[in-house]
Amino acid sequence: MFIFAVHLFYVIFFINKTTTMKHILVPIGSSENAKNTLQYAIDFAKVINAEVFVLRAYNLISKAGTIINVSEILERESNLYMRSVINSVDRKGLDLTLISAKGNVVDSIASIEKEIGVDLIVMGPKSNSIKEEAFLGNTSGSVVKQSKLPVLIVPESHTFEPITSILTAVKTGIIHQPSALAPLQQIQATFNAVVNLLLVKTTIYTDADLVINTELDALKSSLTVTENATTYQGVLEHFQSSNPNLLCVFRRKRGFFKKLWEKNTVLKKEFYCNVPLLVLSGQE
Repeated sequence: MFIFAVHLFYVIFFINKTTTMKHILVPIGSSENAKNTLQYAIDFAKVINAEVFVLRAYNLISKAGTIINVSEILERESNLYMRSVINSVDRKGLDLTLISAKGNVVDSIASIEKEIGVDLIVMGPKSNSIKEEAFLGNTSGSVVKQSKLPVLIVPESHTFEPITSILTAVKTGIIHQPSALAPLQQIQATFNAVVNLLLVKTTIYTDADLVINTELDALKSSLTVTENATTYQGVLEHFQSSNPNLLCVFRRKRGFFKKLWEKNTVLKKEFYCNVPLLVLSGQE
C-alpha cells in the first residue's frame, strides 16, 4: 500500500521522538542508483523496524508568459518518478510514504524534519549528472555538510548486509551531544557489531581529547590511538587493517571534512569509501 503525500502539510503521523531511528528519509534524484539506494534503505529499515519516507524535491523555474501551471506538472512528474522507482524494488512488506516537495533538497529535508521528525537520512553518493571521478555529488555533499541530521551514504551498487564491523573515527573523545551517538548505538545493538574506535591525535590535540566519553567508551570493542595531521589521514592509514563494513565519522567544522569538503562535490581521488558511510551530528 502506498501513502501519498503531495504536499508536506498533508503528511499526518503521530510522532514518537523517544525511539531511535523510527523515521528514515530517502531523498532520490535522477540517478540510475536511486533504486539501489532505496532498496538498501528498505532492507535496513526492515531490520530495525523503522518507517521509510521517500523524498523527491523539484525546483520551479518561473518563466514570463507561462500559461500552464508548471508547478502542478512538476509535482505530478515527481510523484510518477517516485512510483516508478518504488515499483522496481522489493518493499519487504513495508508501507512507504512518498513526499513530493517544491524546493531544493536541503530546505525540503529541514521542512520534513519539522513536520514529521527524521532520525536518519539514507542517500546515494551522487546523481547521473556528476562525472565518474566524483565520490559525492553536489546534492549529497551539501546535505552532509548542511543538515544537522545523521546521514548514511550508501555506495553505488552496494547491497544490504548485516553490519558486523564498524570503524568509528574521532579526533577527540569529548562528545558534547551524547544523543548524537544514538544511531551508532542502535546499529551496534541491533547487529551486535564490533566497534573499532580510532582516536586520531592531531597536532592541536589536548589531554582532554584523550579522555573517551563514557557512552562512546561503552560502545567500543577496541581502541587504536594514532598520530596524524588530520582525522581523514588517520582513517586512510587504518581503514584496510580494520576492514569494516561501516565507516562512522562525526560532522565537525574542524574535523574529518575540513579540507575534504570545502566544496560540496568530493572527488574519488580525494576520498572514496566502498562501504556505507555514517555521518553523525557534530560534536560541537
